[in-house]
Amino acid sequence: MKNLQKGDKKLLNAWAFYDWANSVYTLTIASAVFPIFYEALFAKRDHYIDVFGMHLKNSALISFITAMAFLFVSFMSPLLSGVADYVGNKKSFMKFFCYLGATSCIGLYWFDLDNIYIGLAFYFLGLIGFWGSLVFYNSYLPDIAFEEQQDSISAKGYSLGYIGSVILLIINLAMIMKPKLFGITGSDGEAAMKAMRYSFVMVGVWWIVFSQYTYYYLPNGRKNNNEKLTRSTIFNGFNELKKVWALLKQNIPLKRYLGGFFVSSMAVQTVLLVATYFGAQEIQWESKEESTIGLIVSILLIQIIAVAGAILTSKASAKFGNIPTLIVINAIWVVFCVIVYFIYLPIHFYIAATIAGFVMGGIQALSRSTYSKLLPETEDTASFFSFYDVAEKIGIVIGMCVYGIIDQITGSSRSAIVILGIFFVTAIFLLRRIPKKAL
Repeated sequence: MKNLQKGDKKLLNAWAFYDWANSVYTLTIASAVFPIFYEALFAKRDHYIDVFGMHLKNSALISFITAMAFLFVSFMSPLLSGVADYVGNKKSFMKFFCYLGATSCIGLYWFDLDNIYIGLAFYFLGLIGFWGSLVFYNSYLPDIAFEEQQDSISAKGYSLGYIGSVILLIINLAMIMKPKLFGITGSDGEAAMKAMRYSFVMVGVWWIVFSQYTYYYLPNGRKNNNEKLTRSTIFNGFNELKKVWALLKQNIPLKRYLGGFFVSSMAVQTVLLVATYFGAQEIQWESKEESTIGLIVSILLIQIIAVAGAILTSKASAKFGNIPTLIVINAIWVVFCVIVYFIYLPIHFYIAATIAGFVMGGIQALSRSTYSKLLPETEDTASFFSFYDVAEKIGIVIGMCVYGIIDQITGSSRSAIVILGIFFVTAIFLLRRIPKKAL
């Protein structure tokens, strides 16, 4: 463990490198390989399954499980972040959720429709592990970086995440398309499914191994050896949130920003989580093989373009300001939703993926650093970022539930895209209400 000063390049790079470690989860599990694997399991079931006493469409089921996980995380975050700031062991919490998420990814190797509840449990715990670790990871930003460094290091983190996850996904894609080259036996379909299962294991191992560099340099936090973890300490997190809420009433720019962020994140994260399911079901692929290749290539395209998007957005915010840049990005998302509603052919899906990639990295990196800049002077950063994360998670719960309900009722997710477009329009309106002098 190294004790480095705030703003030190080694400390900043170590913090940013956690994106390299954990972003393989968002790409392989949340966005690319697992959704394709999940769809393939339903090839002979017409996308429906009897589960939890209901007859559910597979994409609606995964949407509801995702929403449940985010609801759990949104309740858990204020508890844990308050405890972390109180007893000064932020890094220990971050490690716990990292290892929970990574081992759950490995557990997805055994995902099977005959044991659907066990598989869904691993998927559920993987989400909790990933997003739980981000509560503490994000809260480190104002602790390790000065304000003038936060935009660039936040963008660097996302860029490293996109690059690292793309590298692993390319390896996974090669395994899936040419399994015999990697010694994976069975018929073409069986070998491809085995390769997907192996990719889940690789995600877990990658996440654990590369996170060690981050943990070596990150500080533990403010430690008070006289304090013990008691019942009052645990529930202190909710008291901290009340304090944050009270401070928000006095900080108009931050309060209005959180409103815009809430609605925007609701739509962005829903798009990210359902894109592959939408592509698998709504796009007219000529064959199953073309569908698999096309979907993974589209996700790769999003990741690669997102690197440039994050960097260009950082430069645009430096020139035009954070809020004006975020308004433009949300406007592009509105255009994206209009386009996606009318697409049916693979080429159209690739075009939509290009647009999504450009604004995906930009809006995520800039949203995080904008919030950090608007925070008042405080050492209690974990509680403020807990509020940020709670807003994000509740938004995802609403977004995924809306998507799942519409998908289940109509049998098609196209109508849900219209709702997402309305979310982005609402976000623009809310962001425009932020005082111009704020950022």
